[in-house]
Amino acid sequence: MADSRGEERNGGEQEPQGAVGGEDVIDDPILEQGAVVLRGYVIERINTEDPARHVSSEDLGGRPDEHQDPQVKEVVEQLLKIADDLNRNVEFQRLISQVQGNCAQDIFMQVARSIFADGINWGRVVALFHLAYRLIHKALTTNHLENIRRVISWVLQVIREQLYSWLIQQGGWEGVIRGFSRWRTLATVASVALVAAIVYYRKTR
Repeated sequence: MADSRGEERNGGEQEPQGAVGGEDVIDDPILEQGAVVLRGYVIERINTEDPARHVSSEDLGGRPDEHQDPQVKEVVEQLLKIADDLNRNVEFQRLISQVQGNCAQDIFMQVARSIFADGINWGRVVALFHLAYRLIHKALTTNHLENIRRVISWVLQVIREQLYSWLIQQGGWEGVIRGFSRWRTLATVASVALVAAIVYYRKTR
């Protein structure tokens, strides 16, 4: 796996890759597709919620044509459908809007661990992506573009350290396409998990 990503812990000076100003350089297919899918998710959510703001893959550290792959498009589409259920959770929306865009890595990781503390499913993966989207959107709207690369690298670290084996068992990111209706019903569980995680985050601020 790409062990060089996301290792800049405890204030290390190595700048994480994965956003503004350069493409991802990842030699692991699970992590590479995870980065592409995350960027696709962020772009589509921004197109829906903030259509006046044009964001490209390059702005998030990707390649111009990376979302043309039909399989990637379908994975992103299914994740967005799961996210629709998250977006209907008023408490979830209220709490996540209060997360600071410049939150520290250790806080982000604590929240991520809380999301997956009692299990992994696609609804919880979407909850992680949605949290990342909110932080990236805040970075864009406040012109703190350096935070984009940090958030993306943090998500990839979570994928590598917590989700990797599970994703392999699912057959990769395409696993969300199979049994979609089942995963969508789990979105409510995921939203509860993320609300609990955000409450924890607020208590530790």
